Amino acid sequence: MSSTAPVSRSVPVPAAVALPLPTAAPLRYDWQPAEVEALLGQPLNDLLFAAQAAHRSWFKPNLVQVSTLLSIKSGACPEDCGYCAQSAHHETGLAPERLLPLAEVVAAAAAARAAGATRFCMGAAWRNPTDRHLEVVLAMVQAVKDLGLETCVTLGMLTAAQASRLAAAGLDYYNHNLDTSPEFYGEVISTRTYQERLQTLEHVRAAGLKTCSGGILGLGESRRDRSGLLCQLANLPAHPESVPINLLVRVAGTPLAAAAPLDPLDLVRTIAVARIMMPASYVRLSAGREGLSDECQALCFMAGANSVFSGERLLTTANAGAARDRALFARLGLACEETSLTGRTTPGACDKTGQRADRGAGAAQAAGAAPAPAVAP
Repeated sequence: MSSTAPVSRSVPVPAAVALPLPTAAPLRYDWQPAEVEALLGQPLNDLLFAAQAAHRSWFKPNLVQVSTLLSIKSGACPEDCGYCAQSAHHETGLAPERLLPLAEVVAAAAAARAAGATRFCMGAAWRNPTDRHLEVVLAMVQAVKDLGLETCVTLGMLTAAQASRLAAAGLDYYNHNLDTSPEFYGEVISTRTYQERLQTLEHVRAAGLKTCSGGILGLGESRRDRSGLLCQLANLPAHPESVPINLLVRVAGTPLAAAAPLDPLDLVRTIAVARIMMPASYVRLSAGREGLSDECQALCFMAGANSVFSGERLLTTANAGAARDRALFARLGLACEETSLTGRTTPGACDKTGQRADRGAGAAQAAGAAPAPAVAP
């Protein structure tokens, strides 16, 4: 019997090619909690596939928008949010600090820009700003904008007049999170109603500002509560342009210090469903990222996250630093999005360099566009 030489099974690896972008995923505003809860429970491979398709239909998949967040006034907040180190109701050892001087804010913004950030966010621990406080913040917004950065602030509840003043100063984004579902909200916060949060978002939209609104996972909420939060966000009159998904940072002295850790894959699933439901929005991997492995963060980016907070701290808690982010992005083949302010005349009108050339056309067609691939039943 003659012997036969073994057949080689090796196949040459082709060079990377540019994949065609799918048709823009349609925008919906009629999501139901049971429908979203079913999405959250889909096999992970199916869910990630659908999220990637939605993501690629609106964004270049390997670009990440980088923001930096600075606490411009820390501690002594009168709200009783159960997760927050800055609440005056909790003994966390955080010393209250006055509003930072303008020069210190500008220096921090310049450092953030040098480190690769394109958006500078400023947070103050207030229930709502006084008009006197707002004057100082307006000067900060204008000074940061002059550095060539997008601007975002989170100051608590706003009146319609205050939102209009921020818009006139050139503010791009206003952050006001919903935190969780309406049904679970009272388990976490009692000093501010859900409706008050929705009203502030309405004032922000009416003023022509972009909205930044998301939630926190790991508060003890159920999967149905996560679906309820996502429904609230996706069923707003307009999807938030930025959707931060935070993972609870357990702070000693807060009521949630002993909360059970969340399965990291629940974070991945929530990001994926947020991407499917709000395909044209930035989905930000926010607080809690410092404690995630690089592999978990990679799954989050695969699920459709395309924005991060970079820098050593997020308000008063630790965060993944810029050096770690650079190393991770290099490993994953990700690049930082660039923002061009050339010709910007109105708040929020920054051009995103390197995005889909036809993104605007995709938005206009969205109602009649073919949907992203559905996940398996």
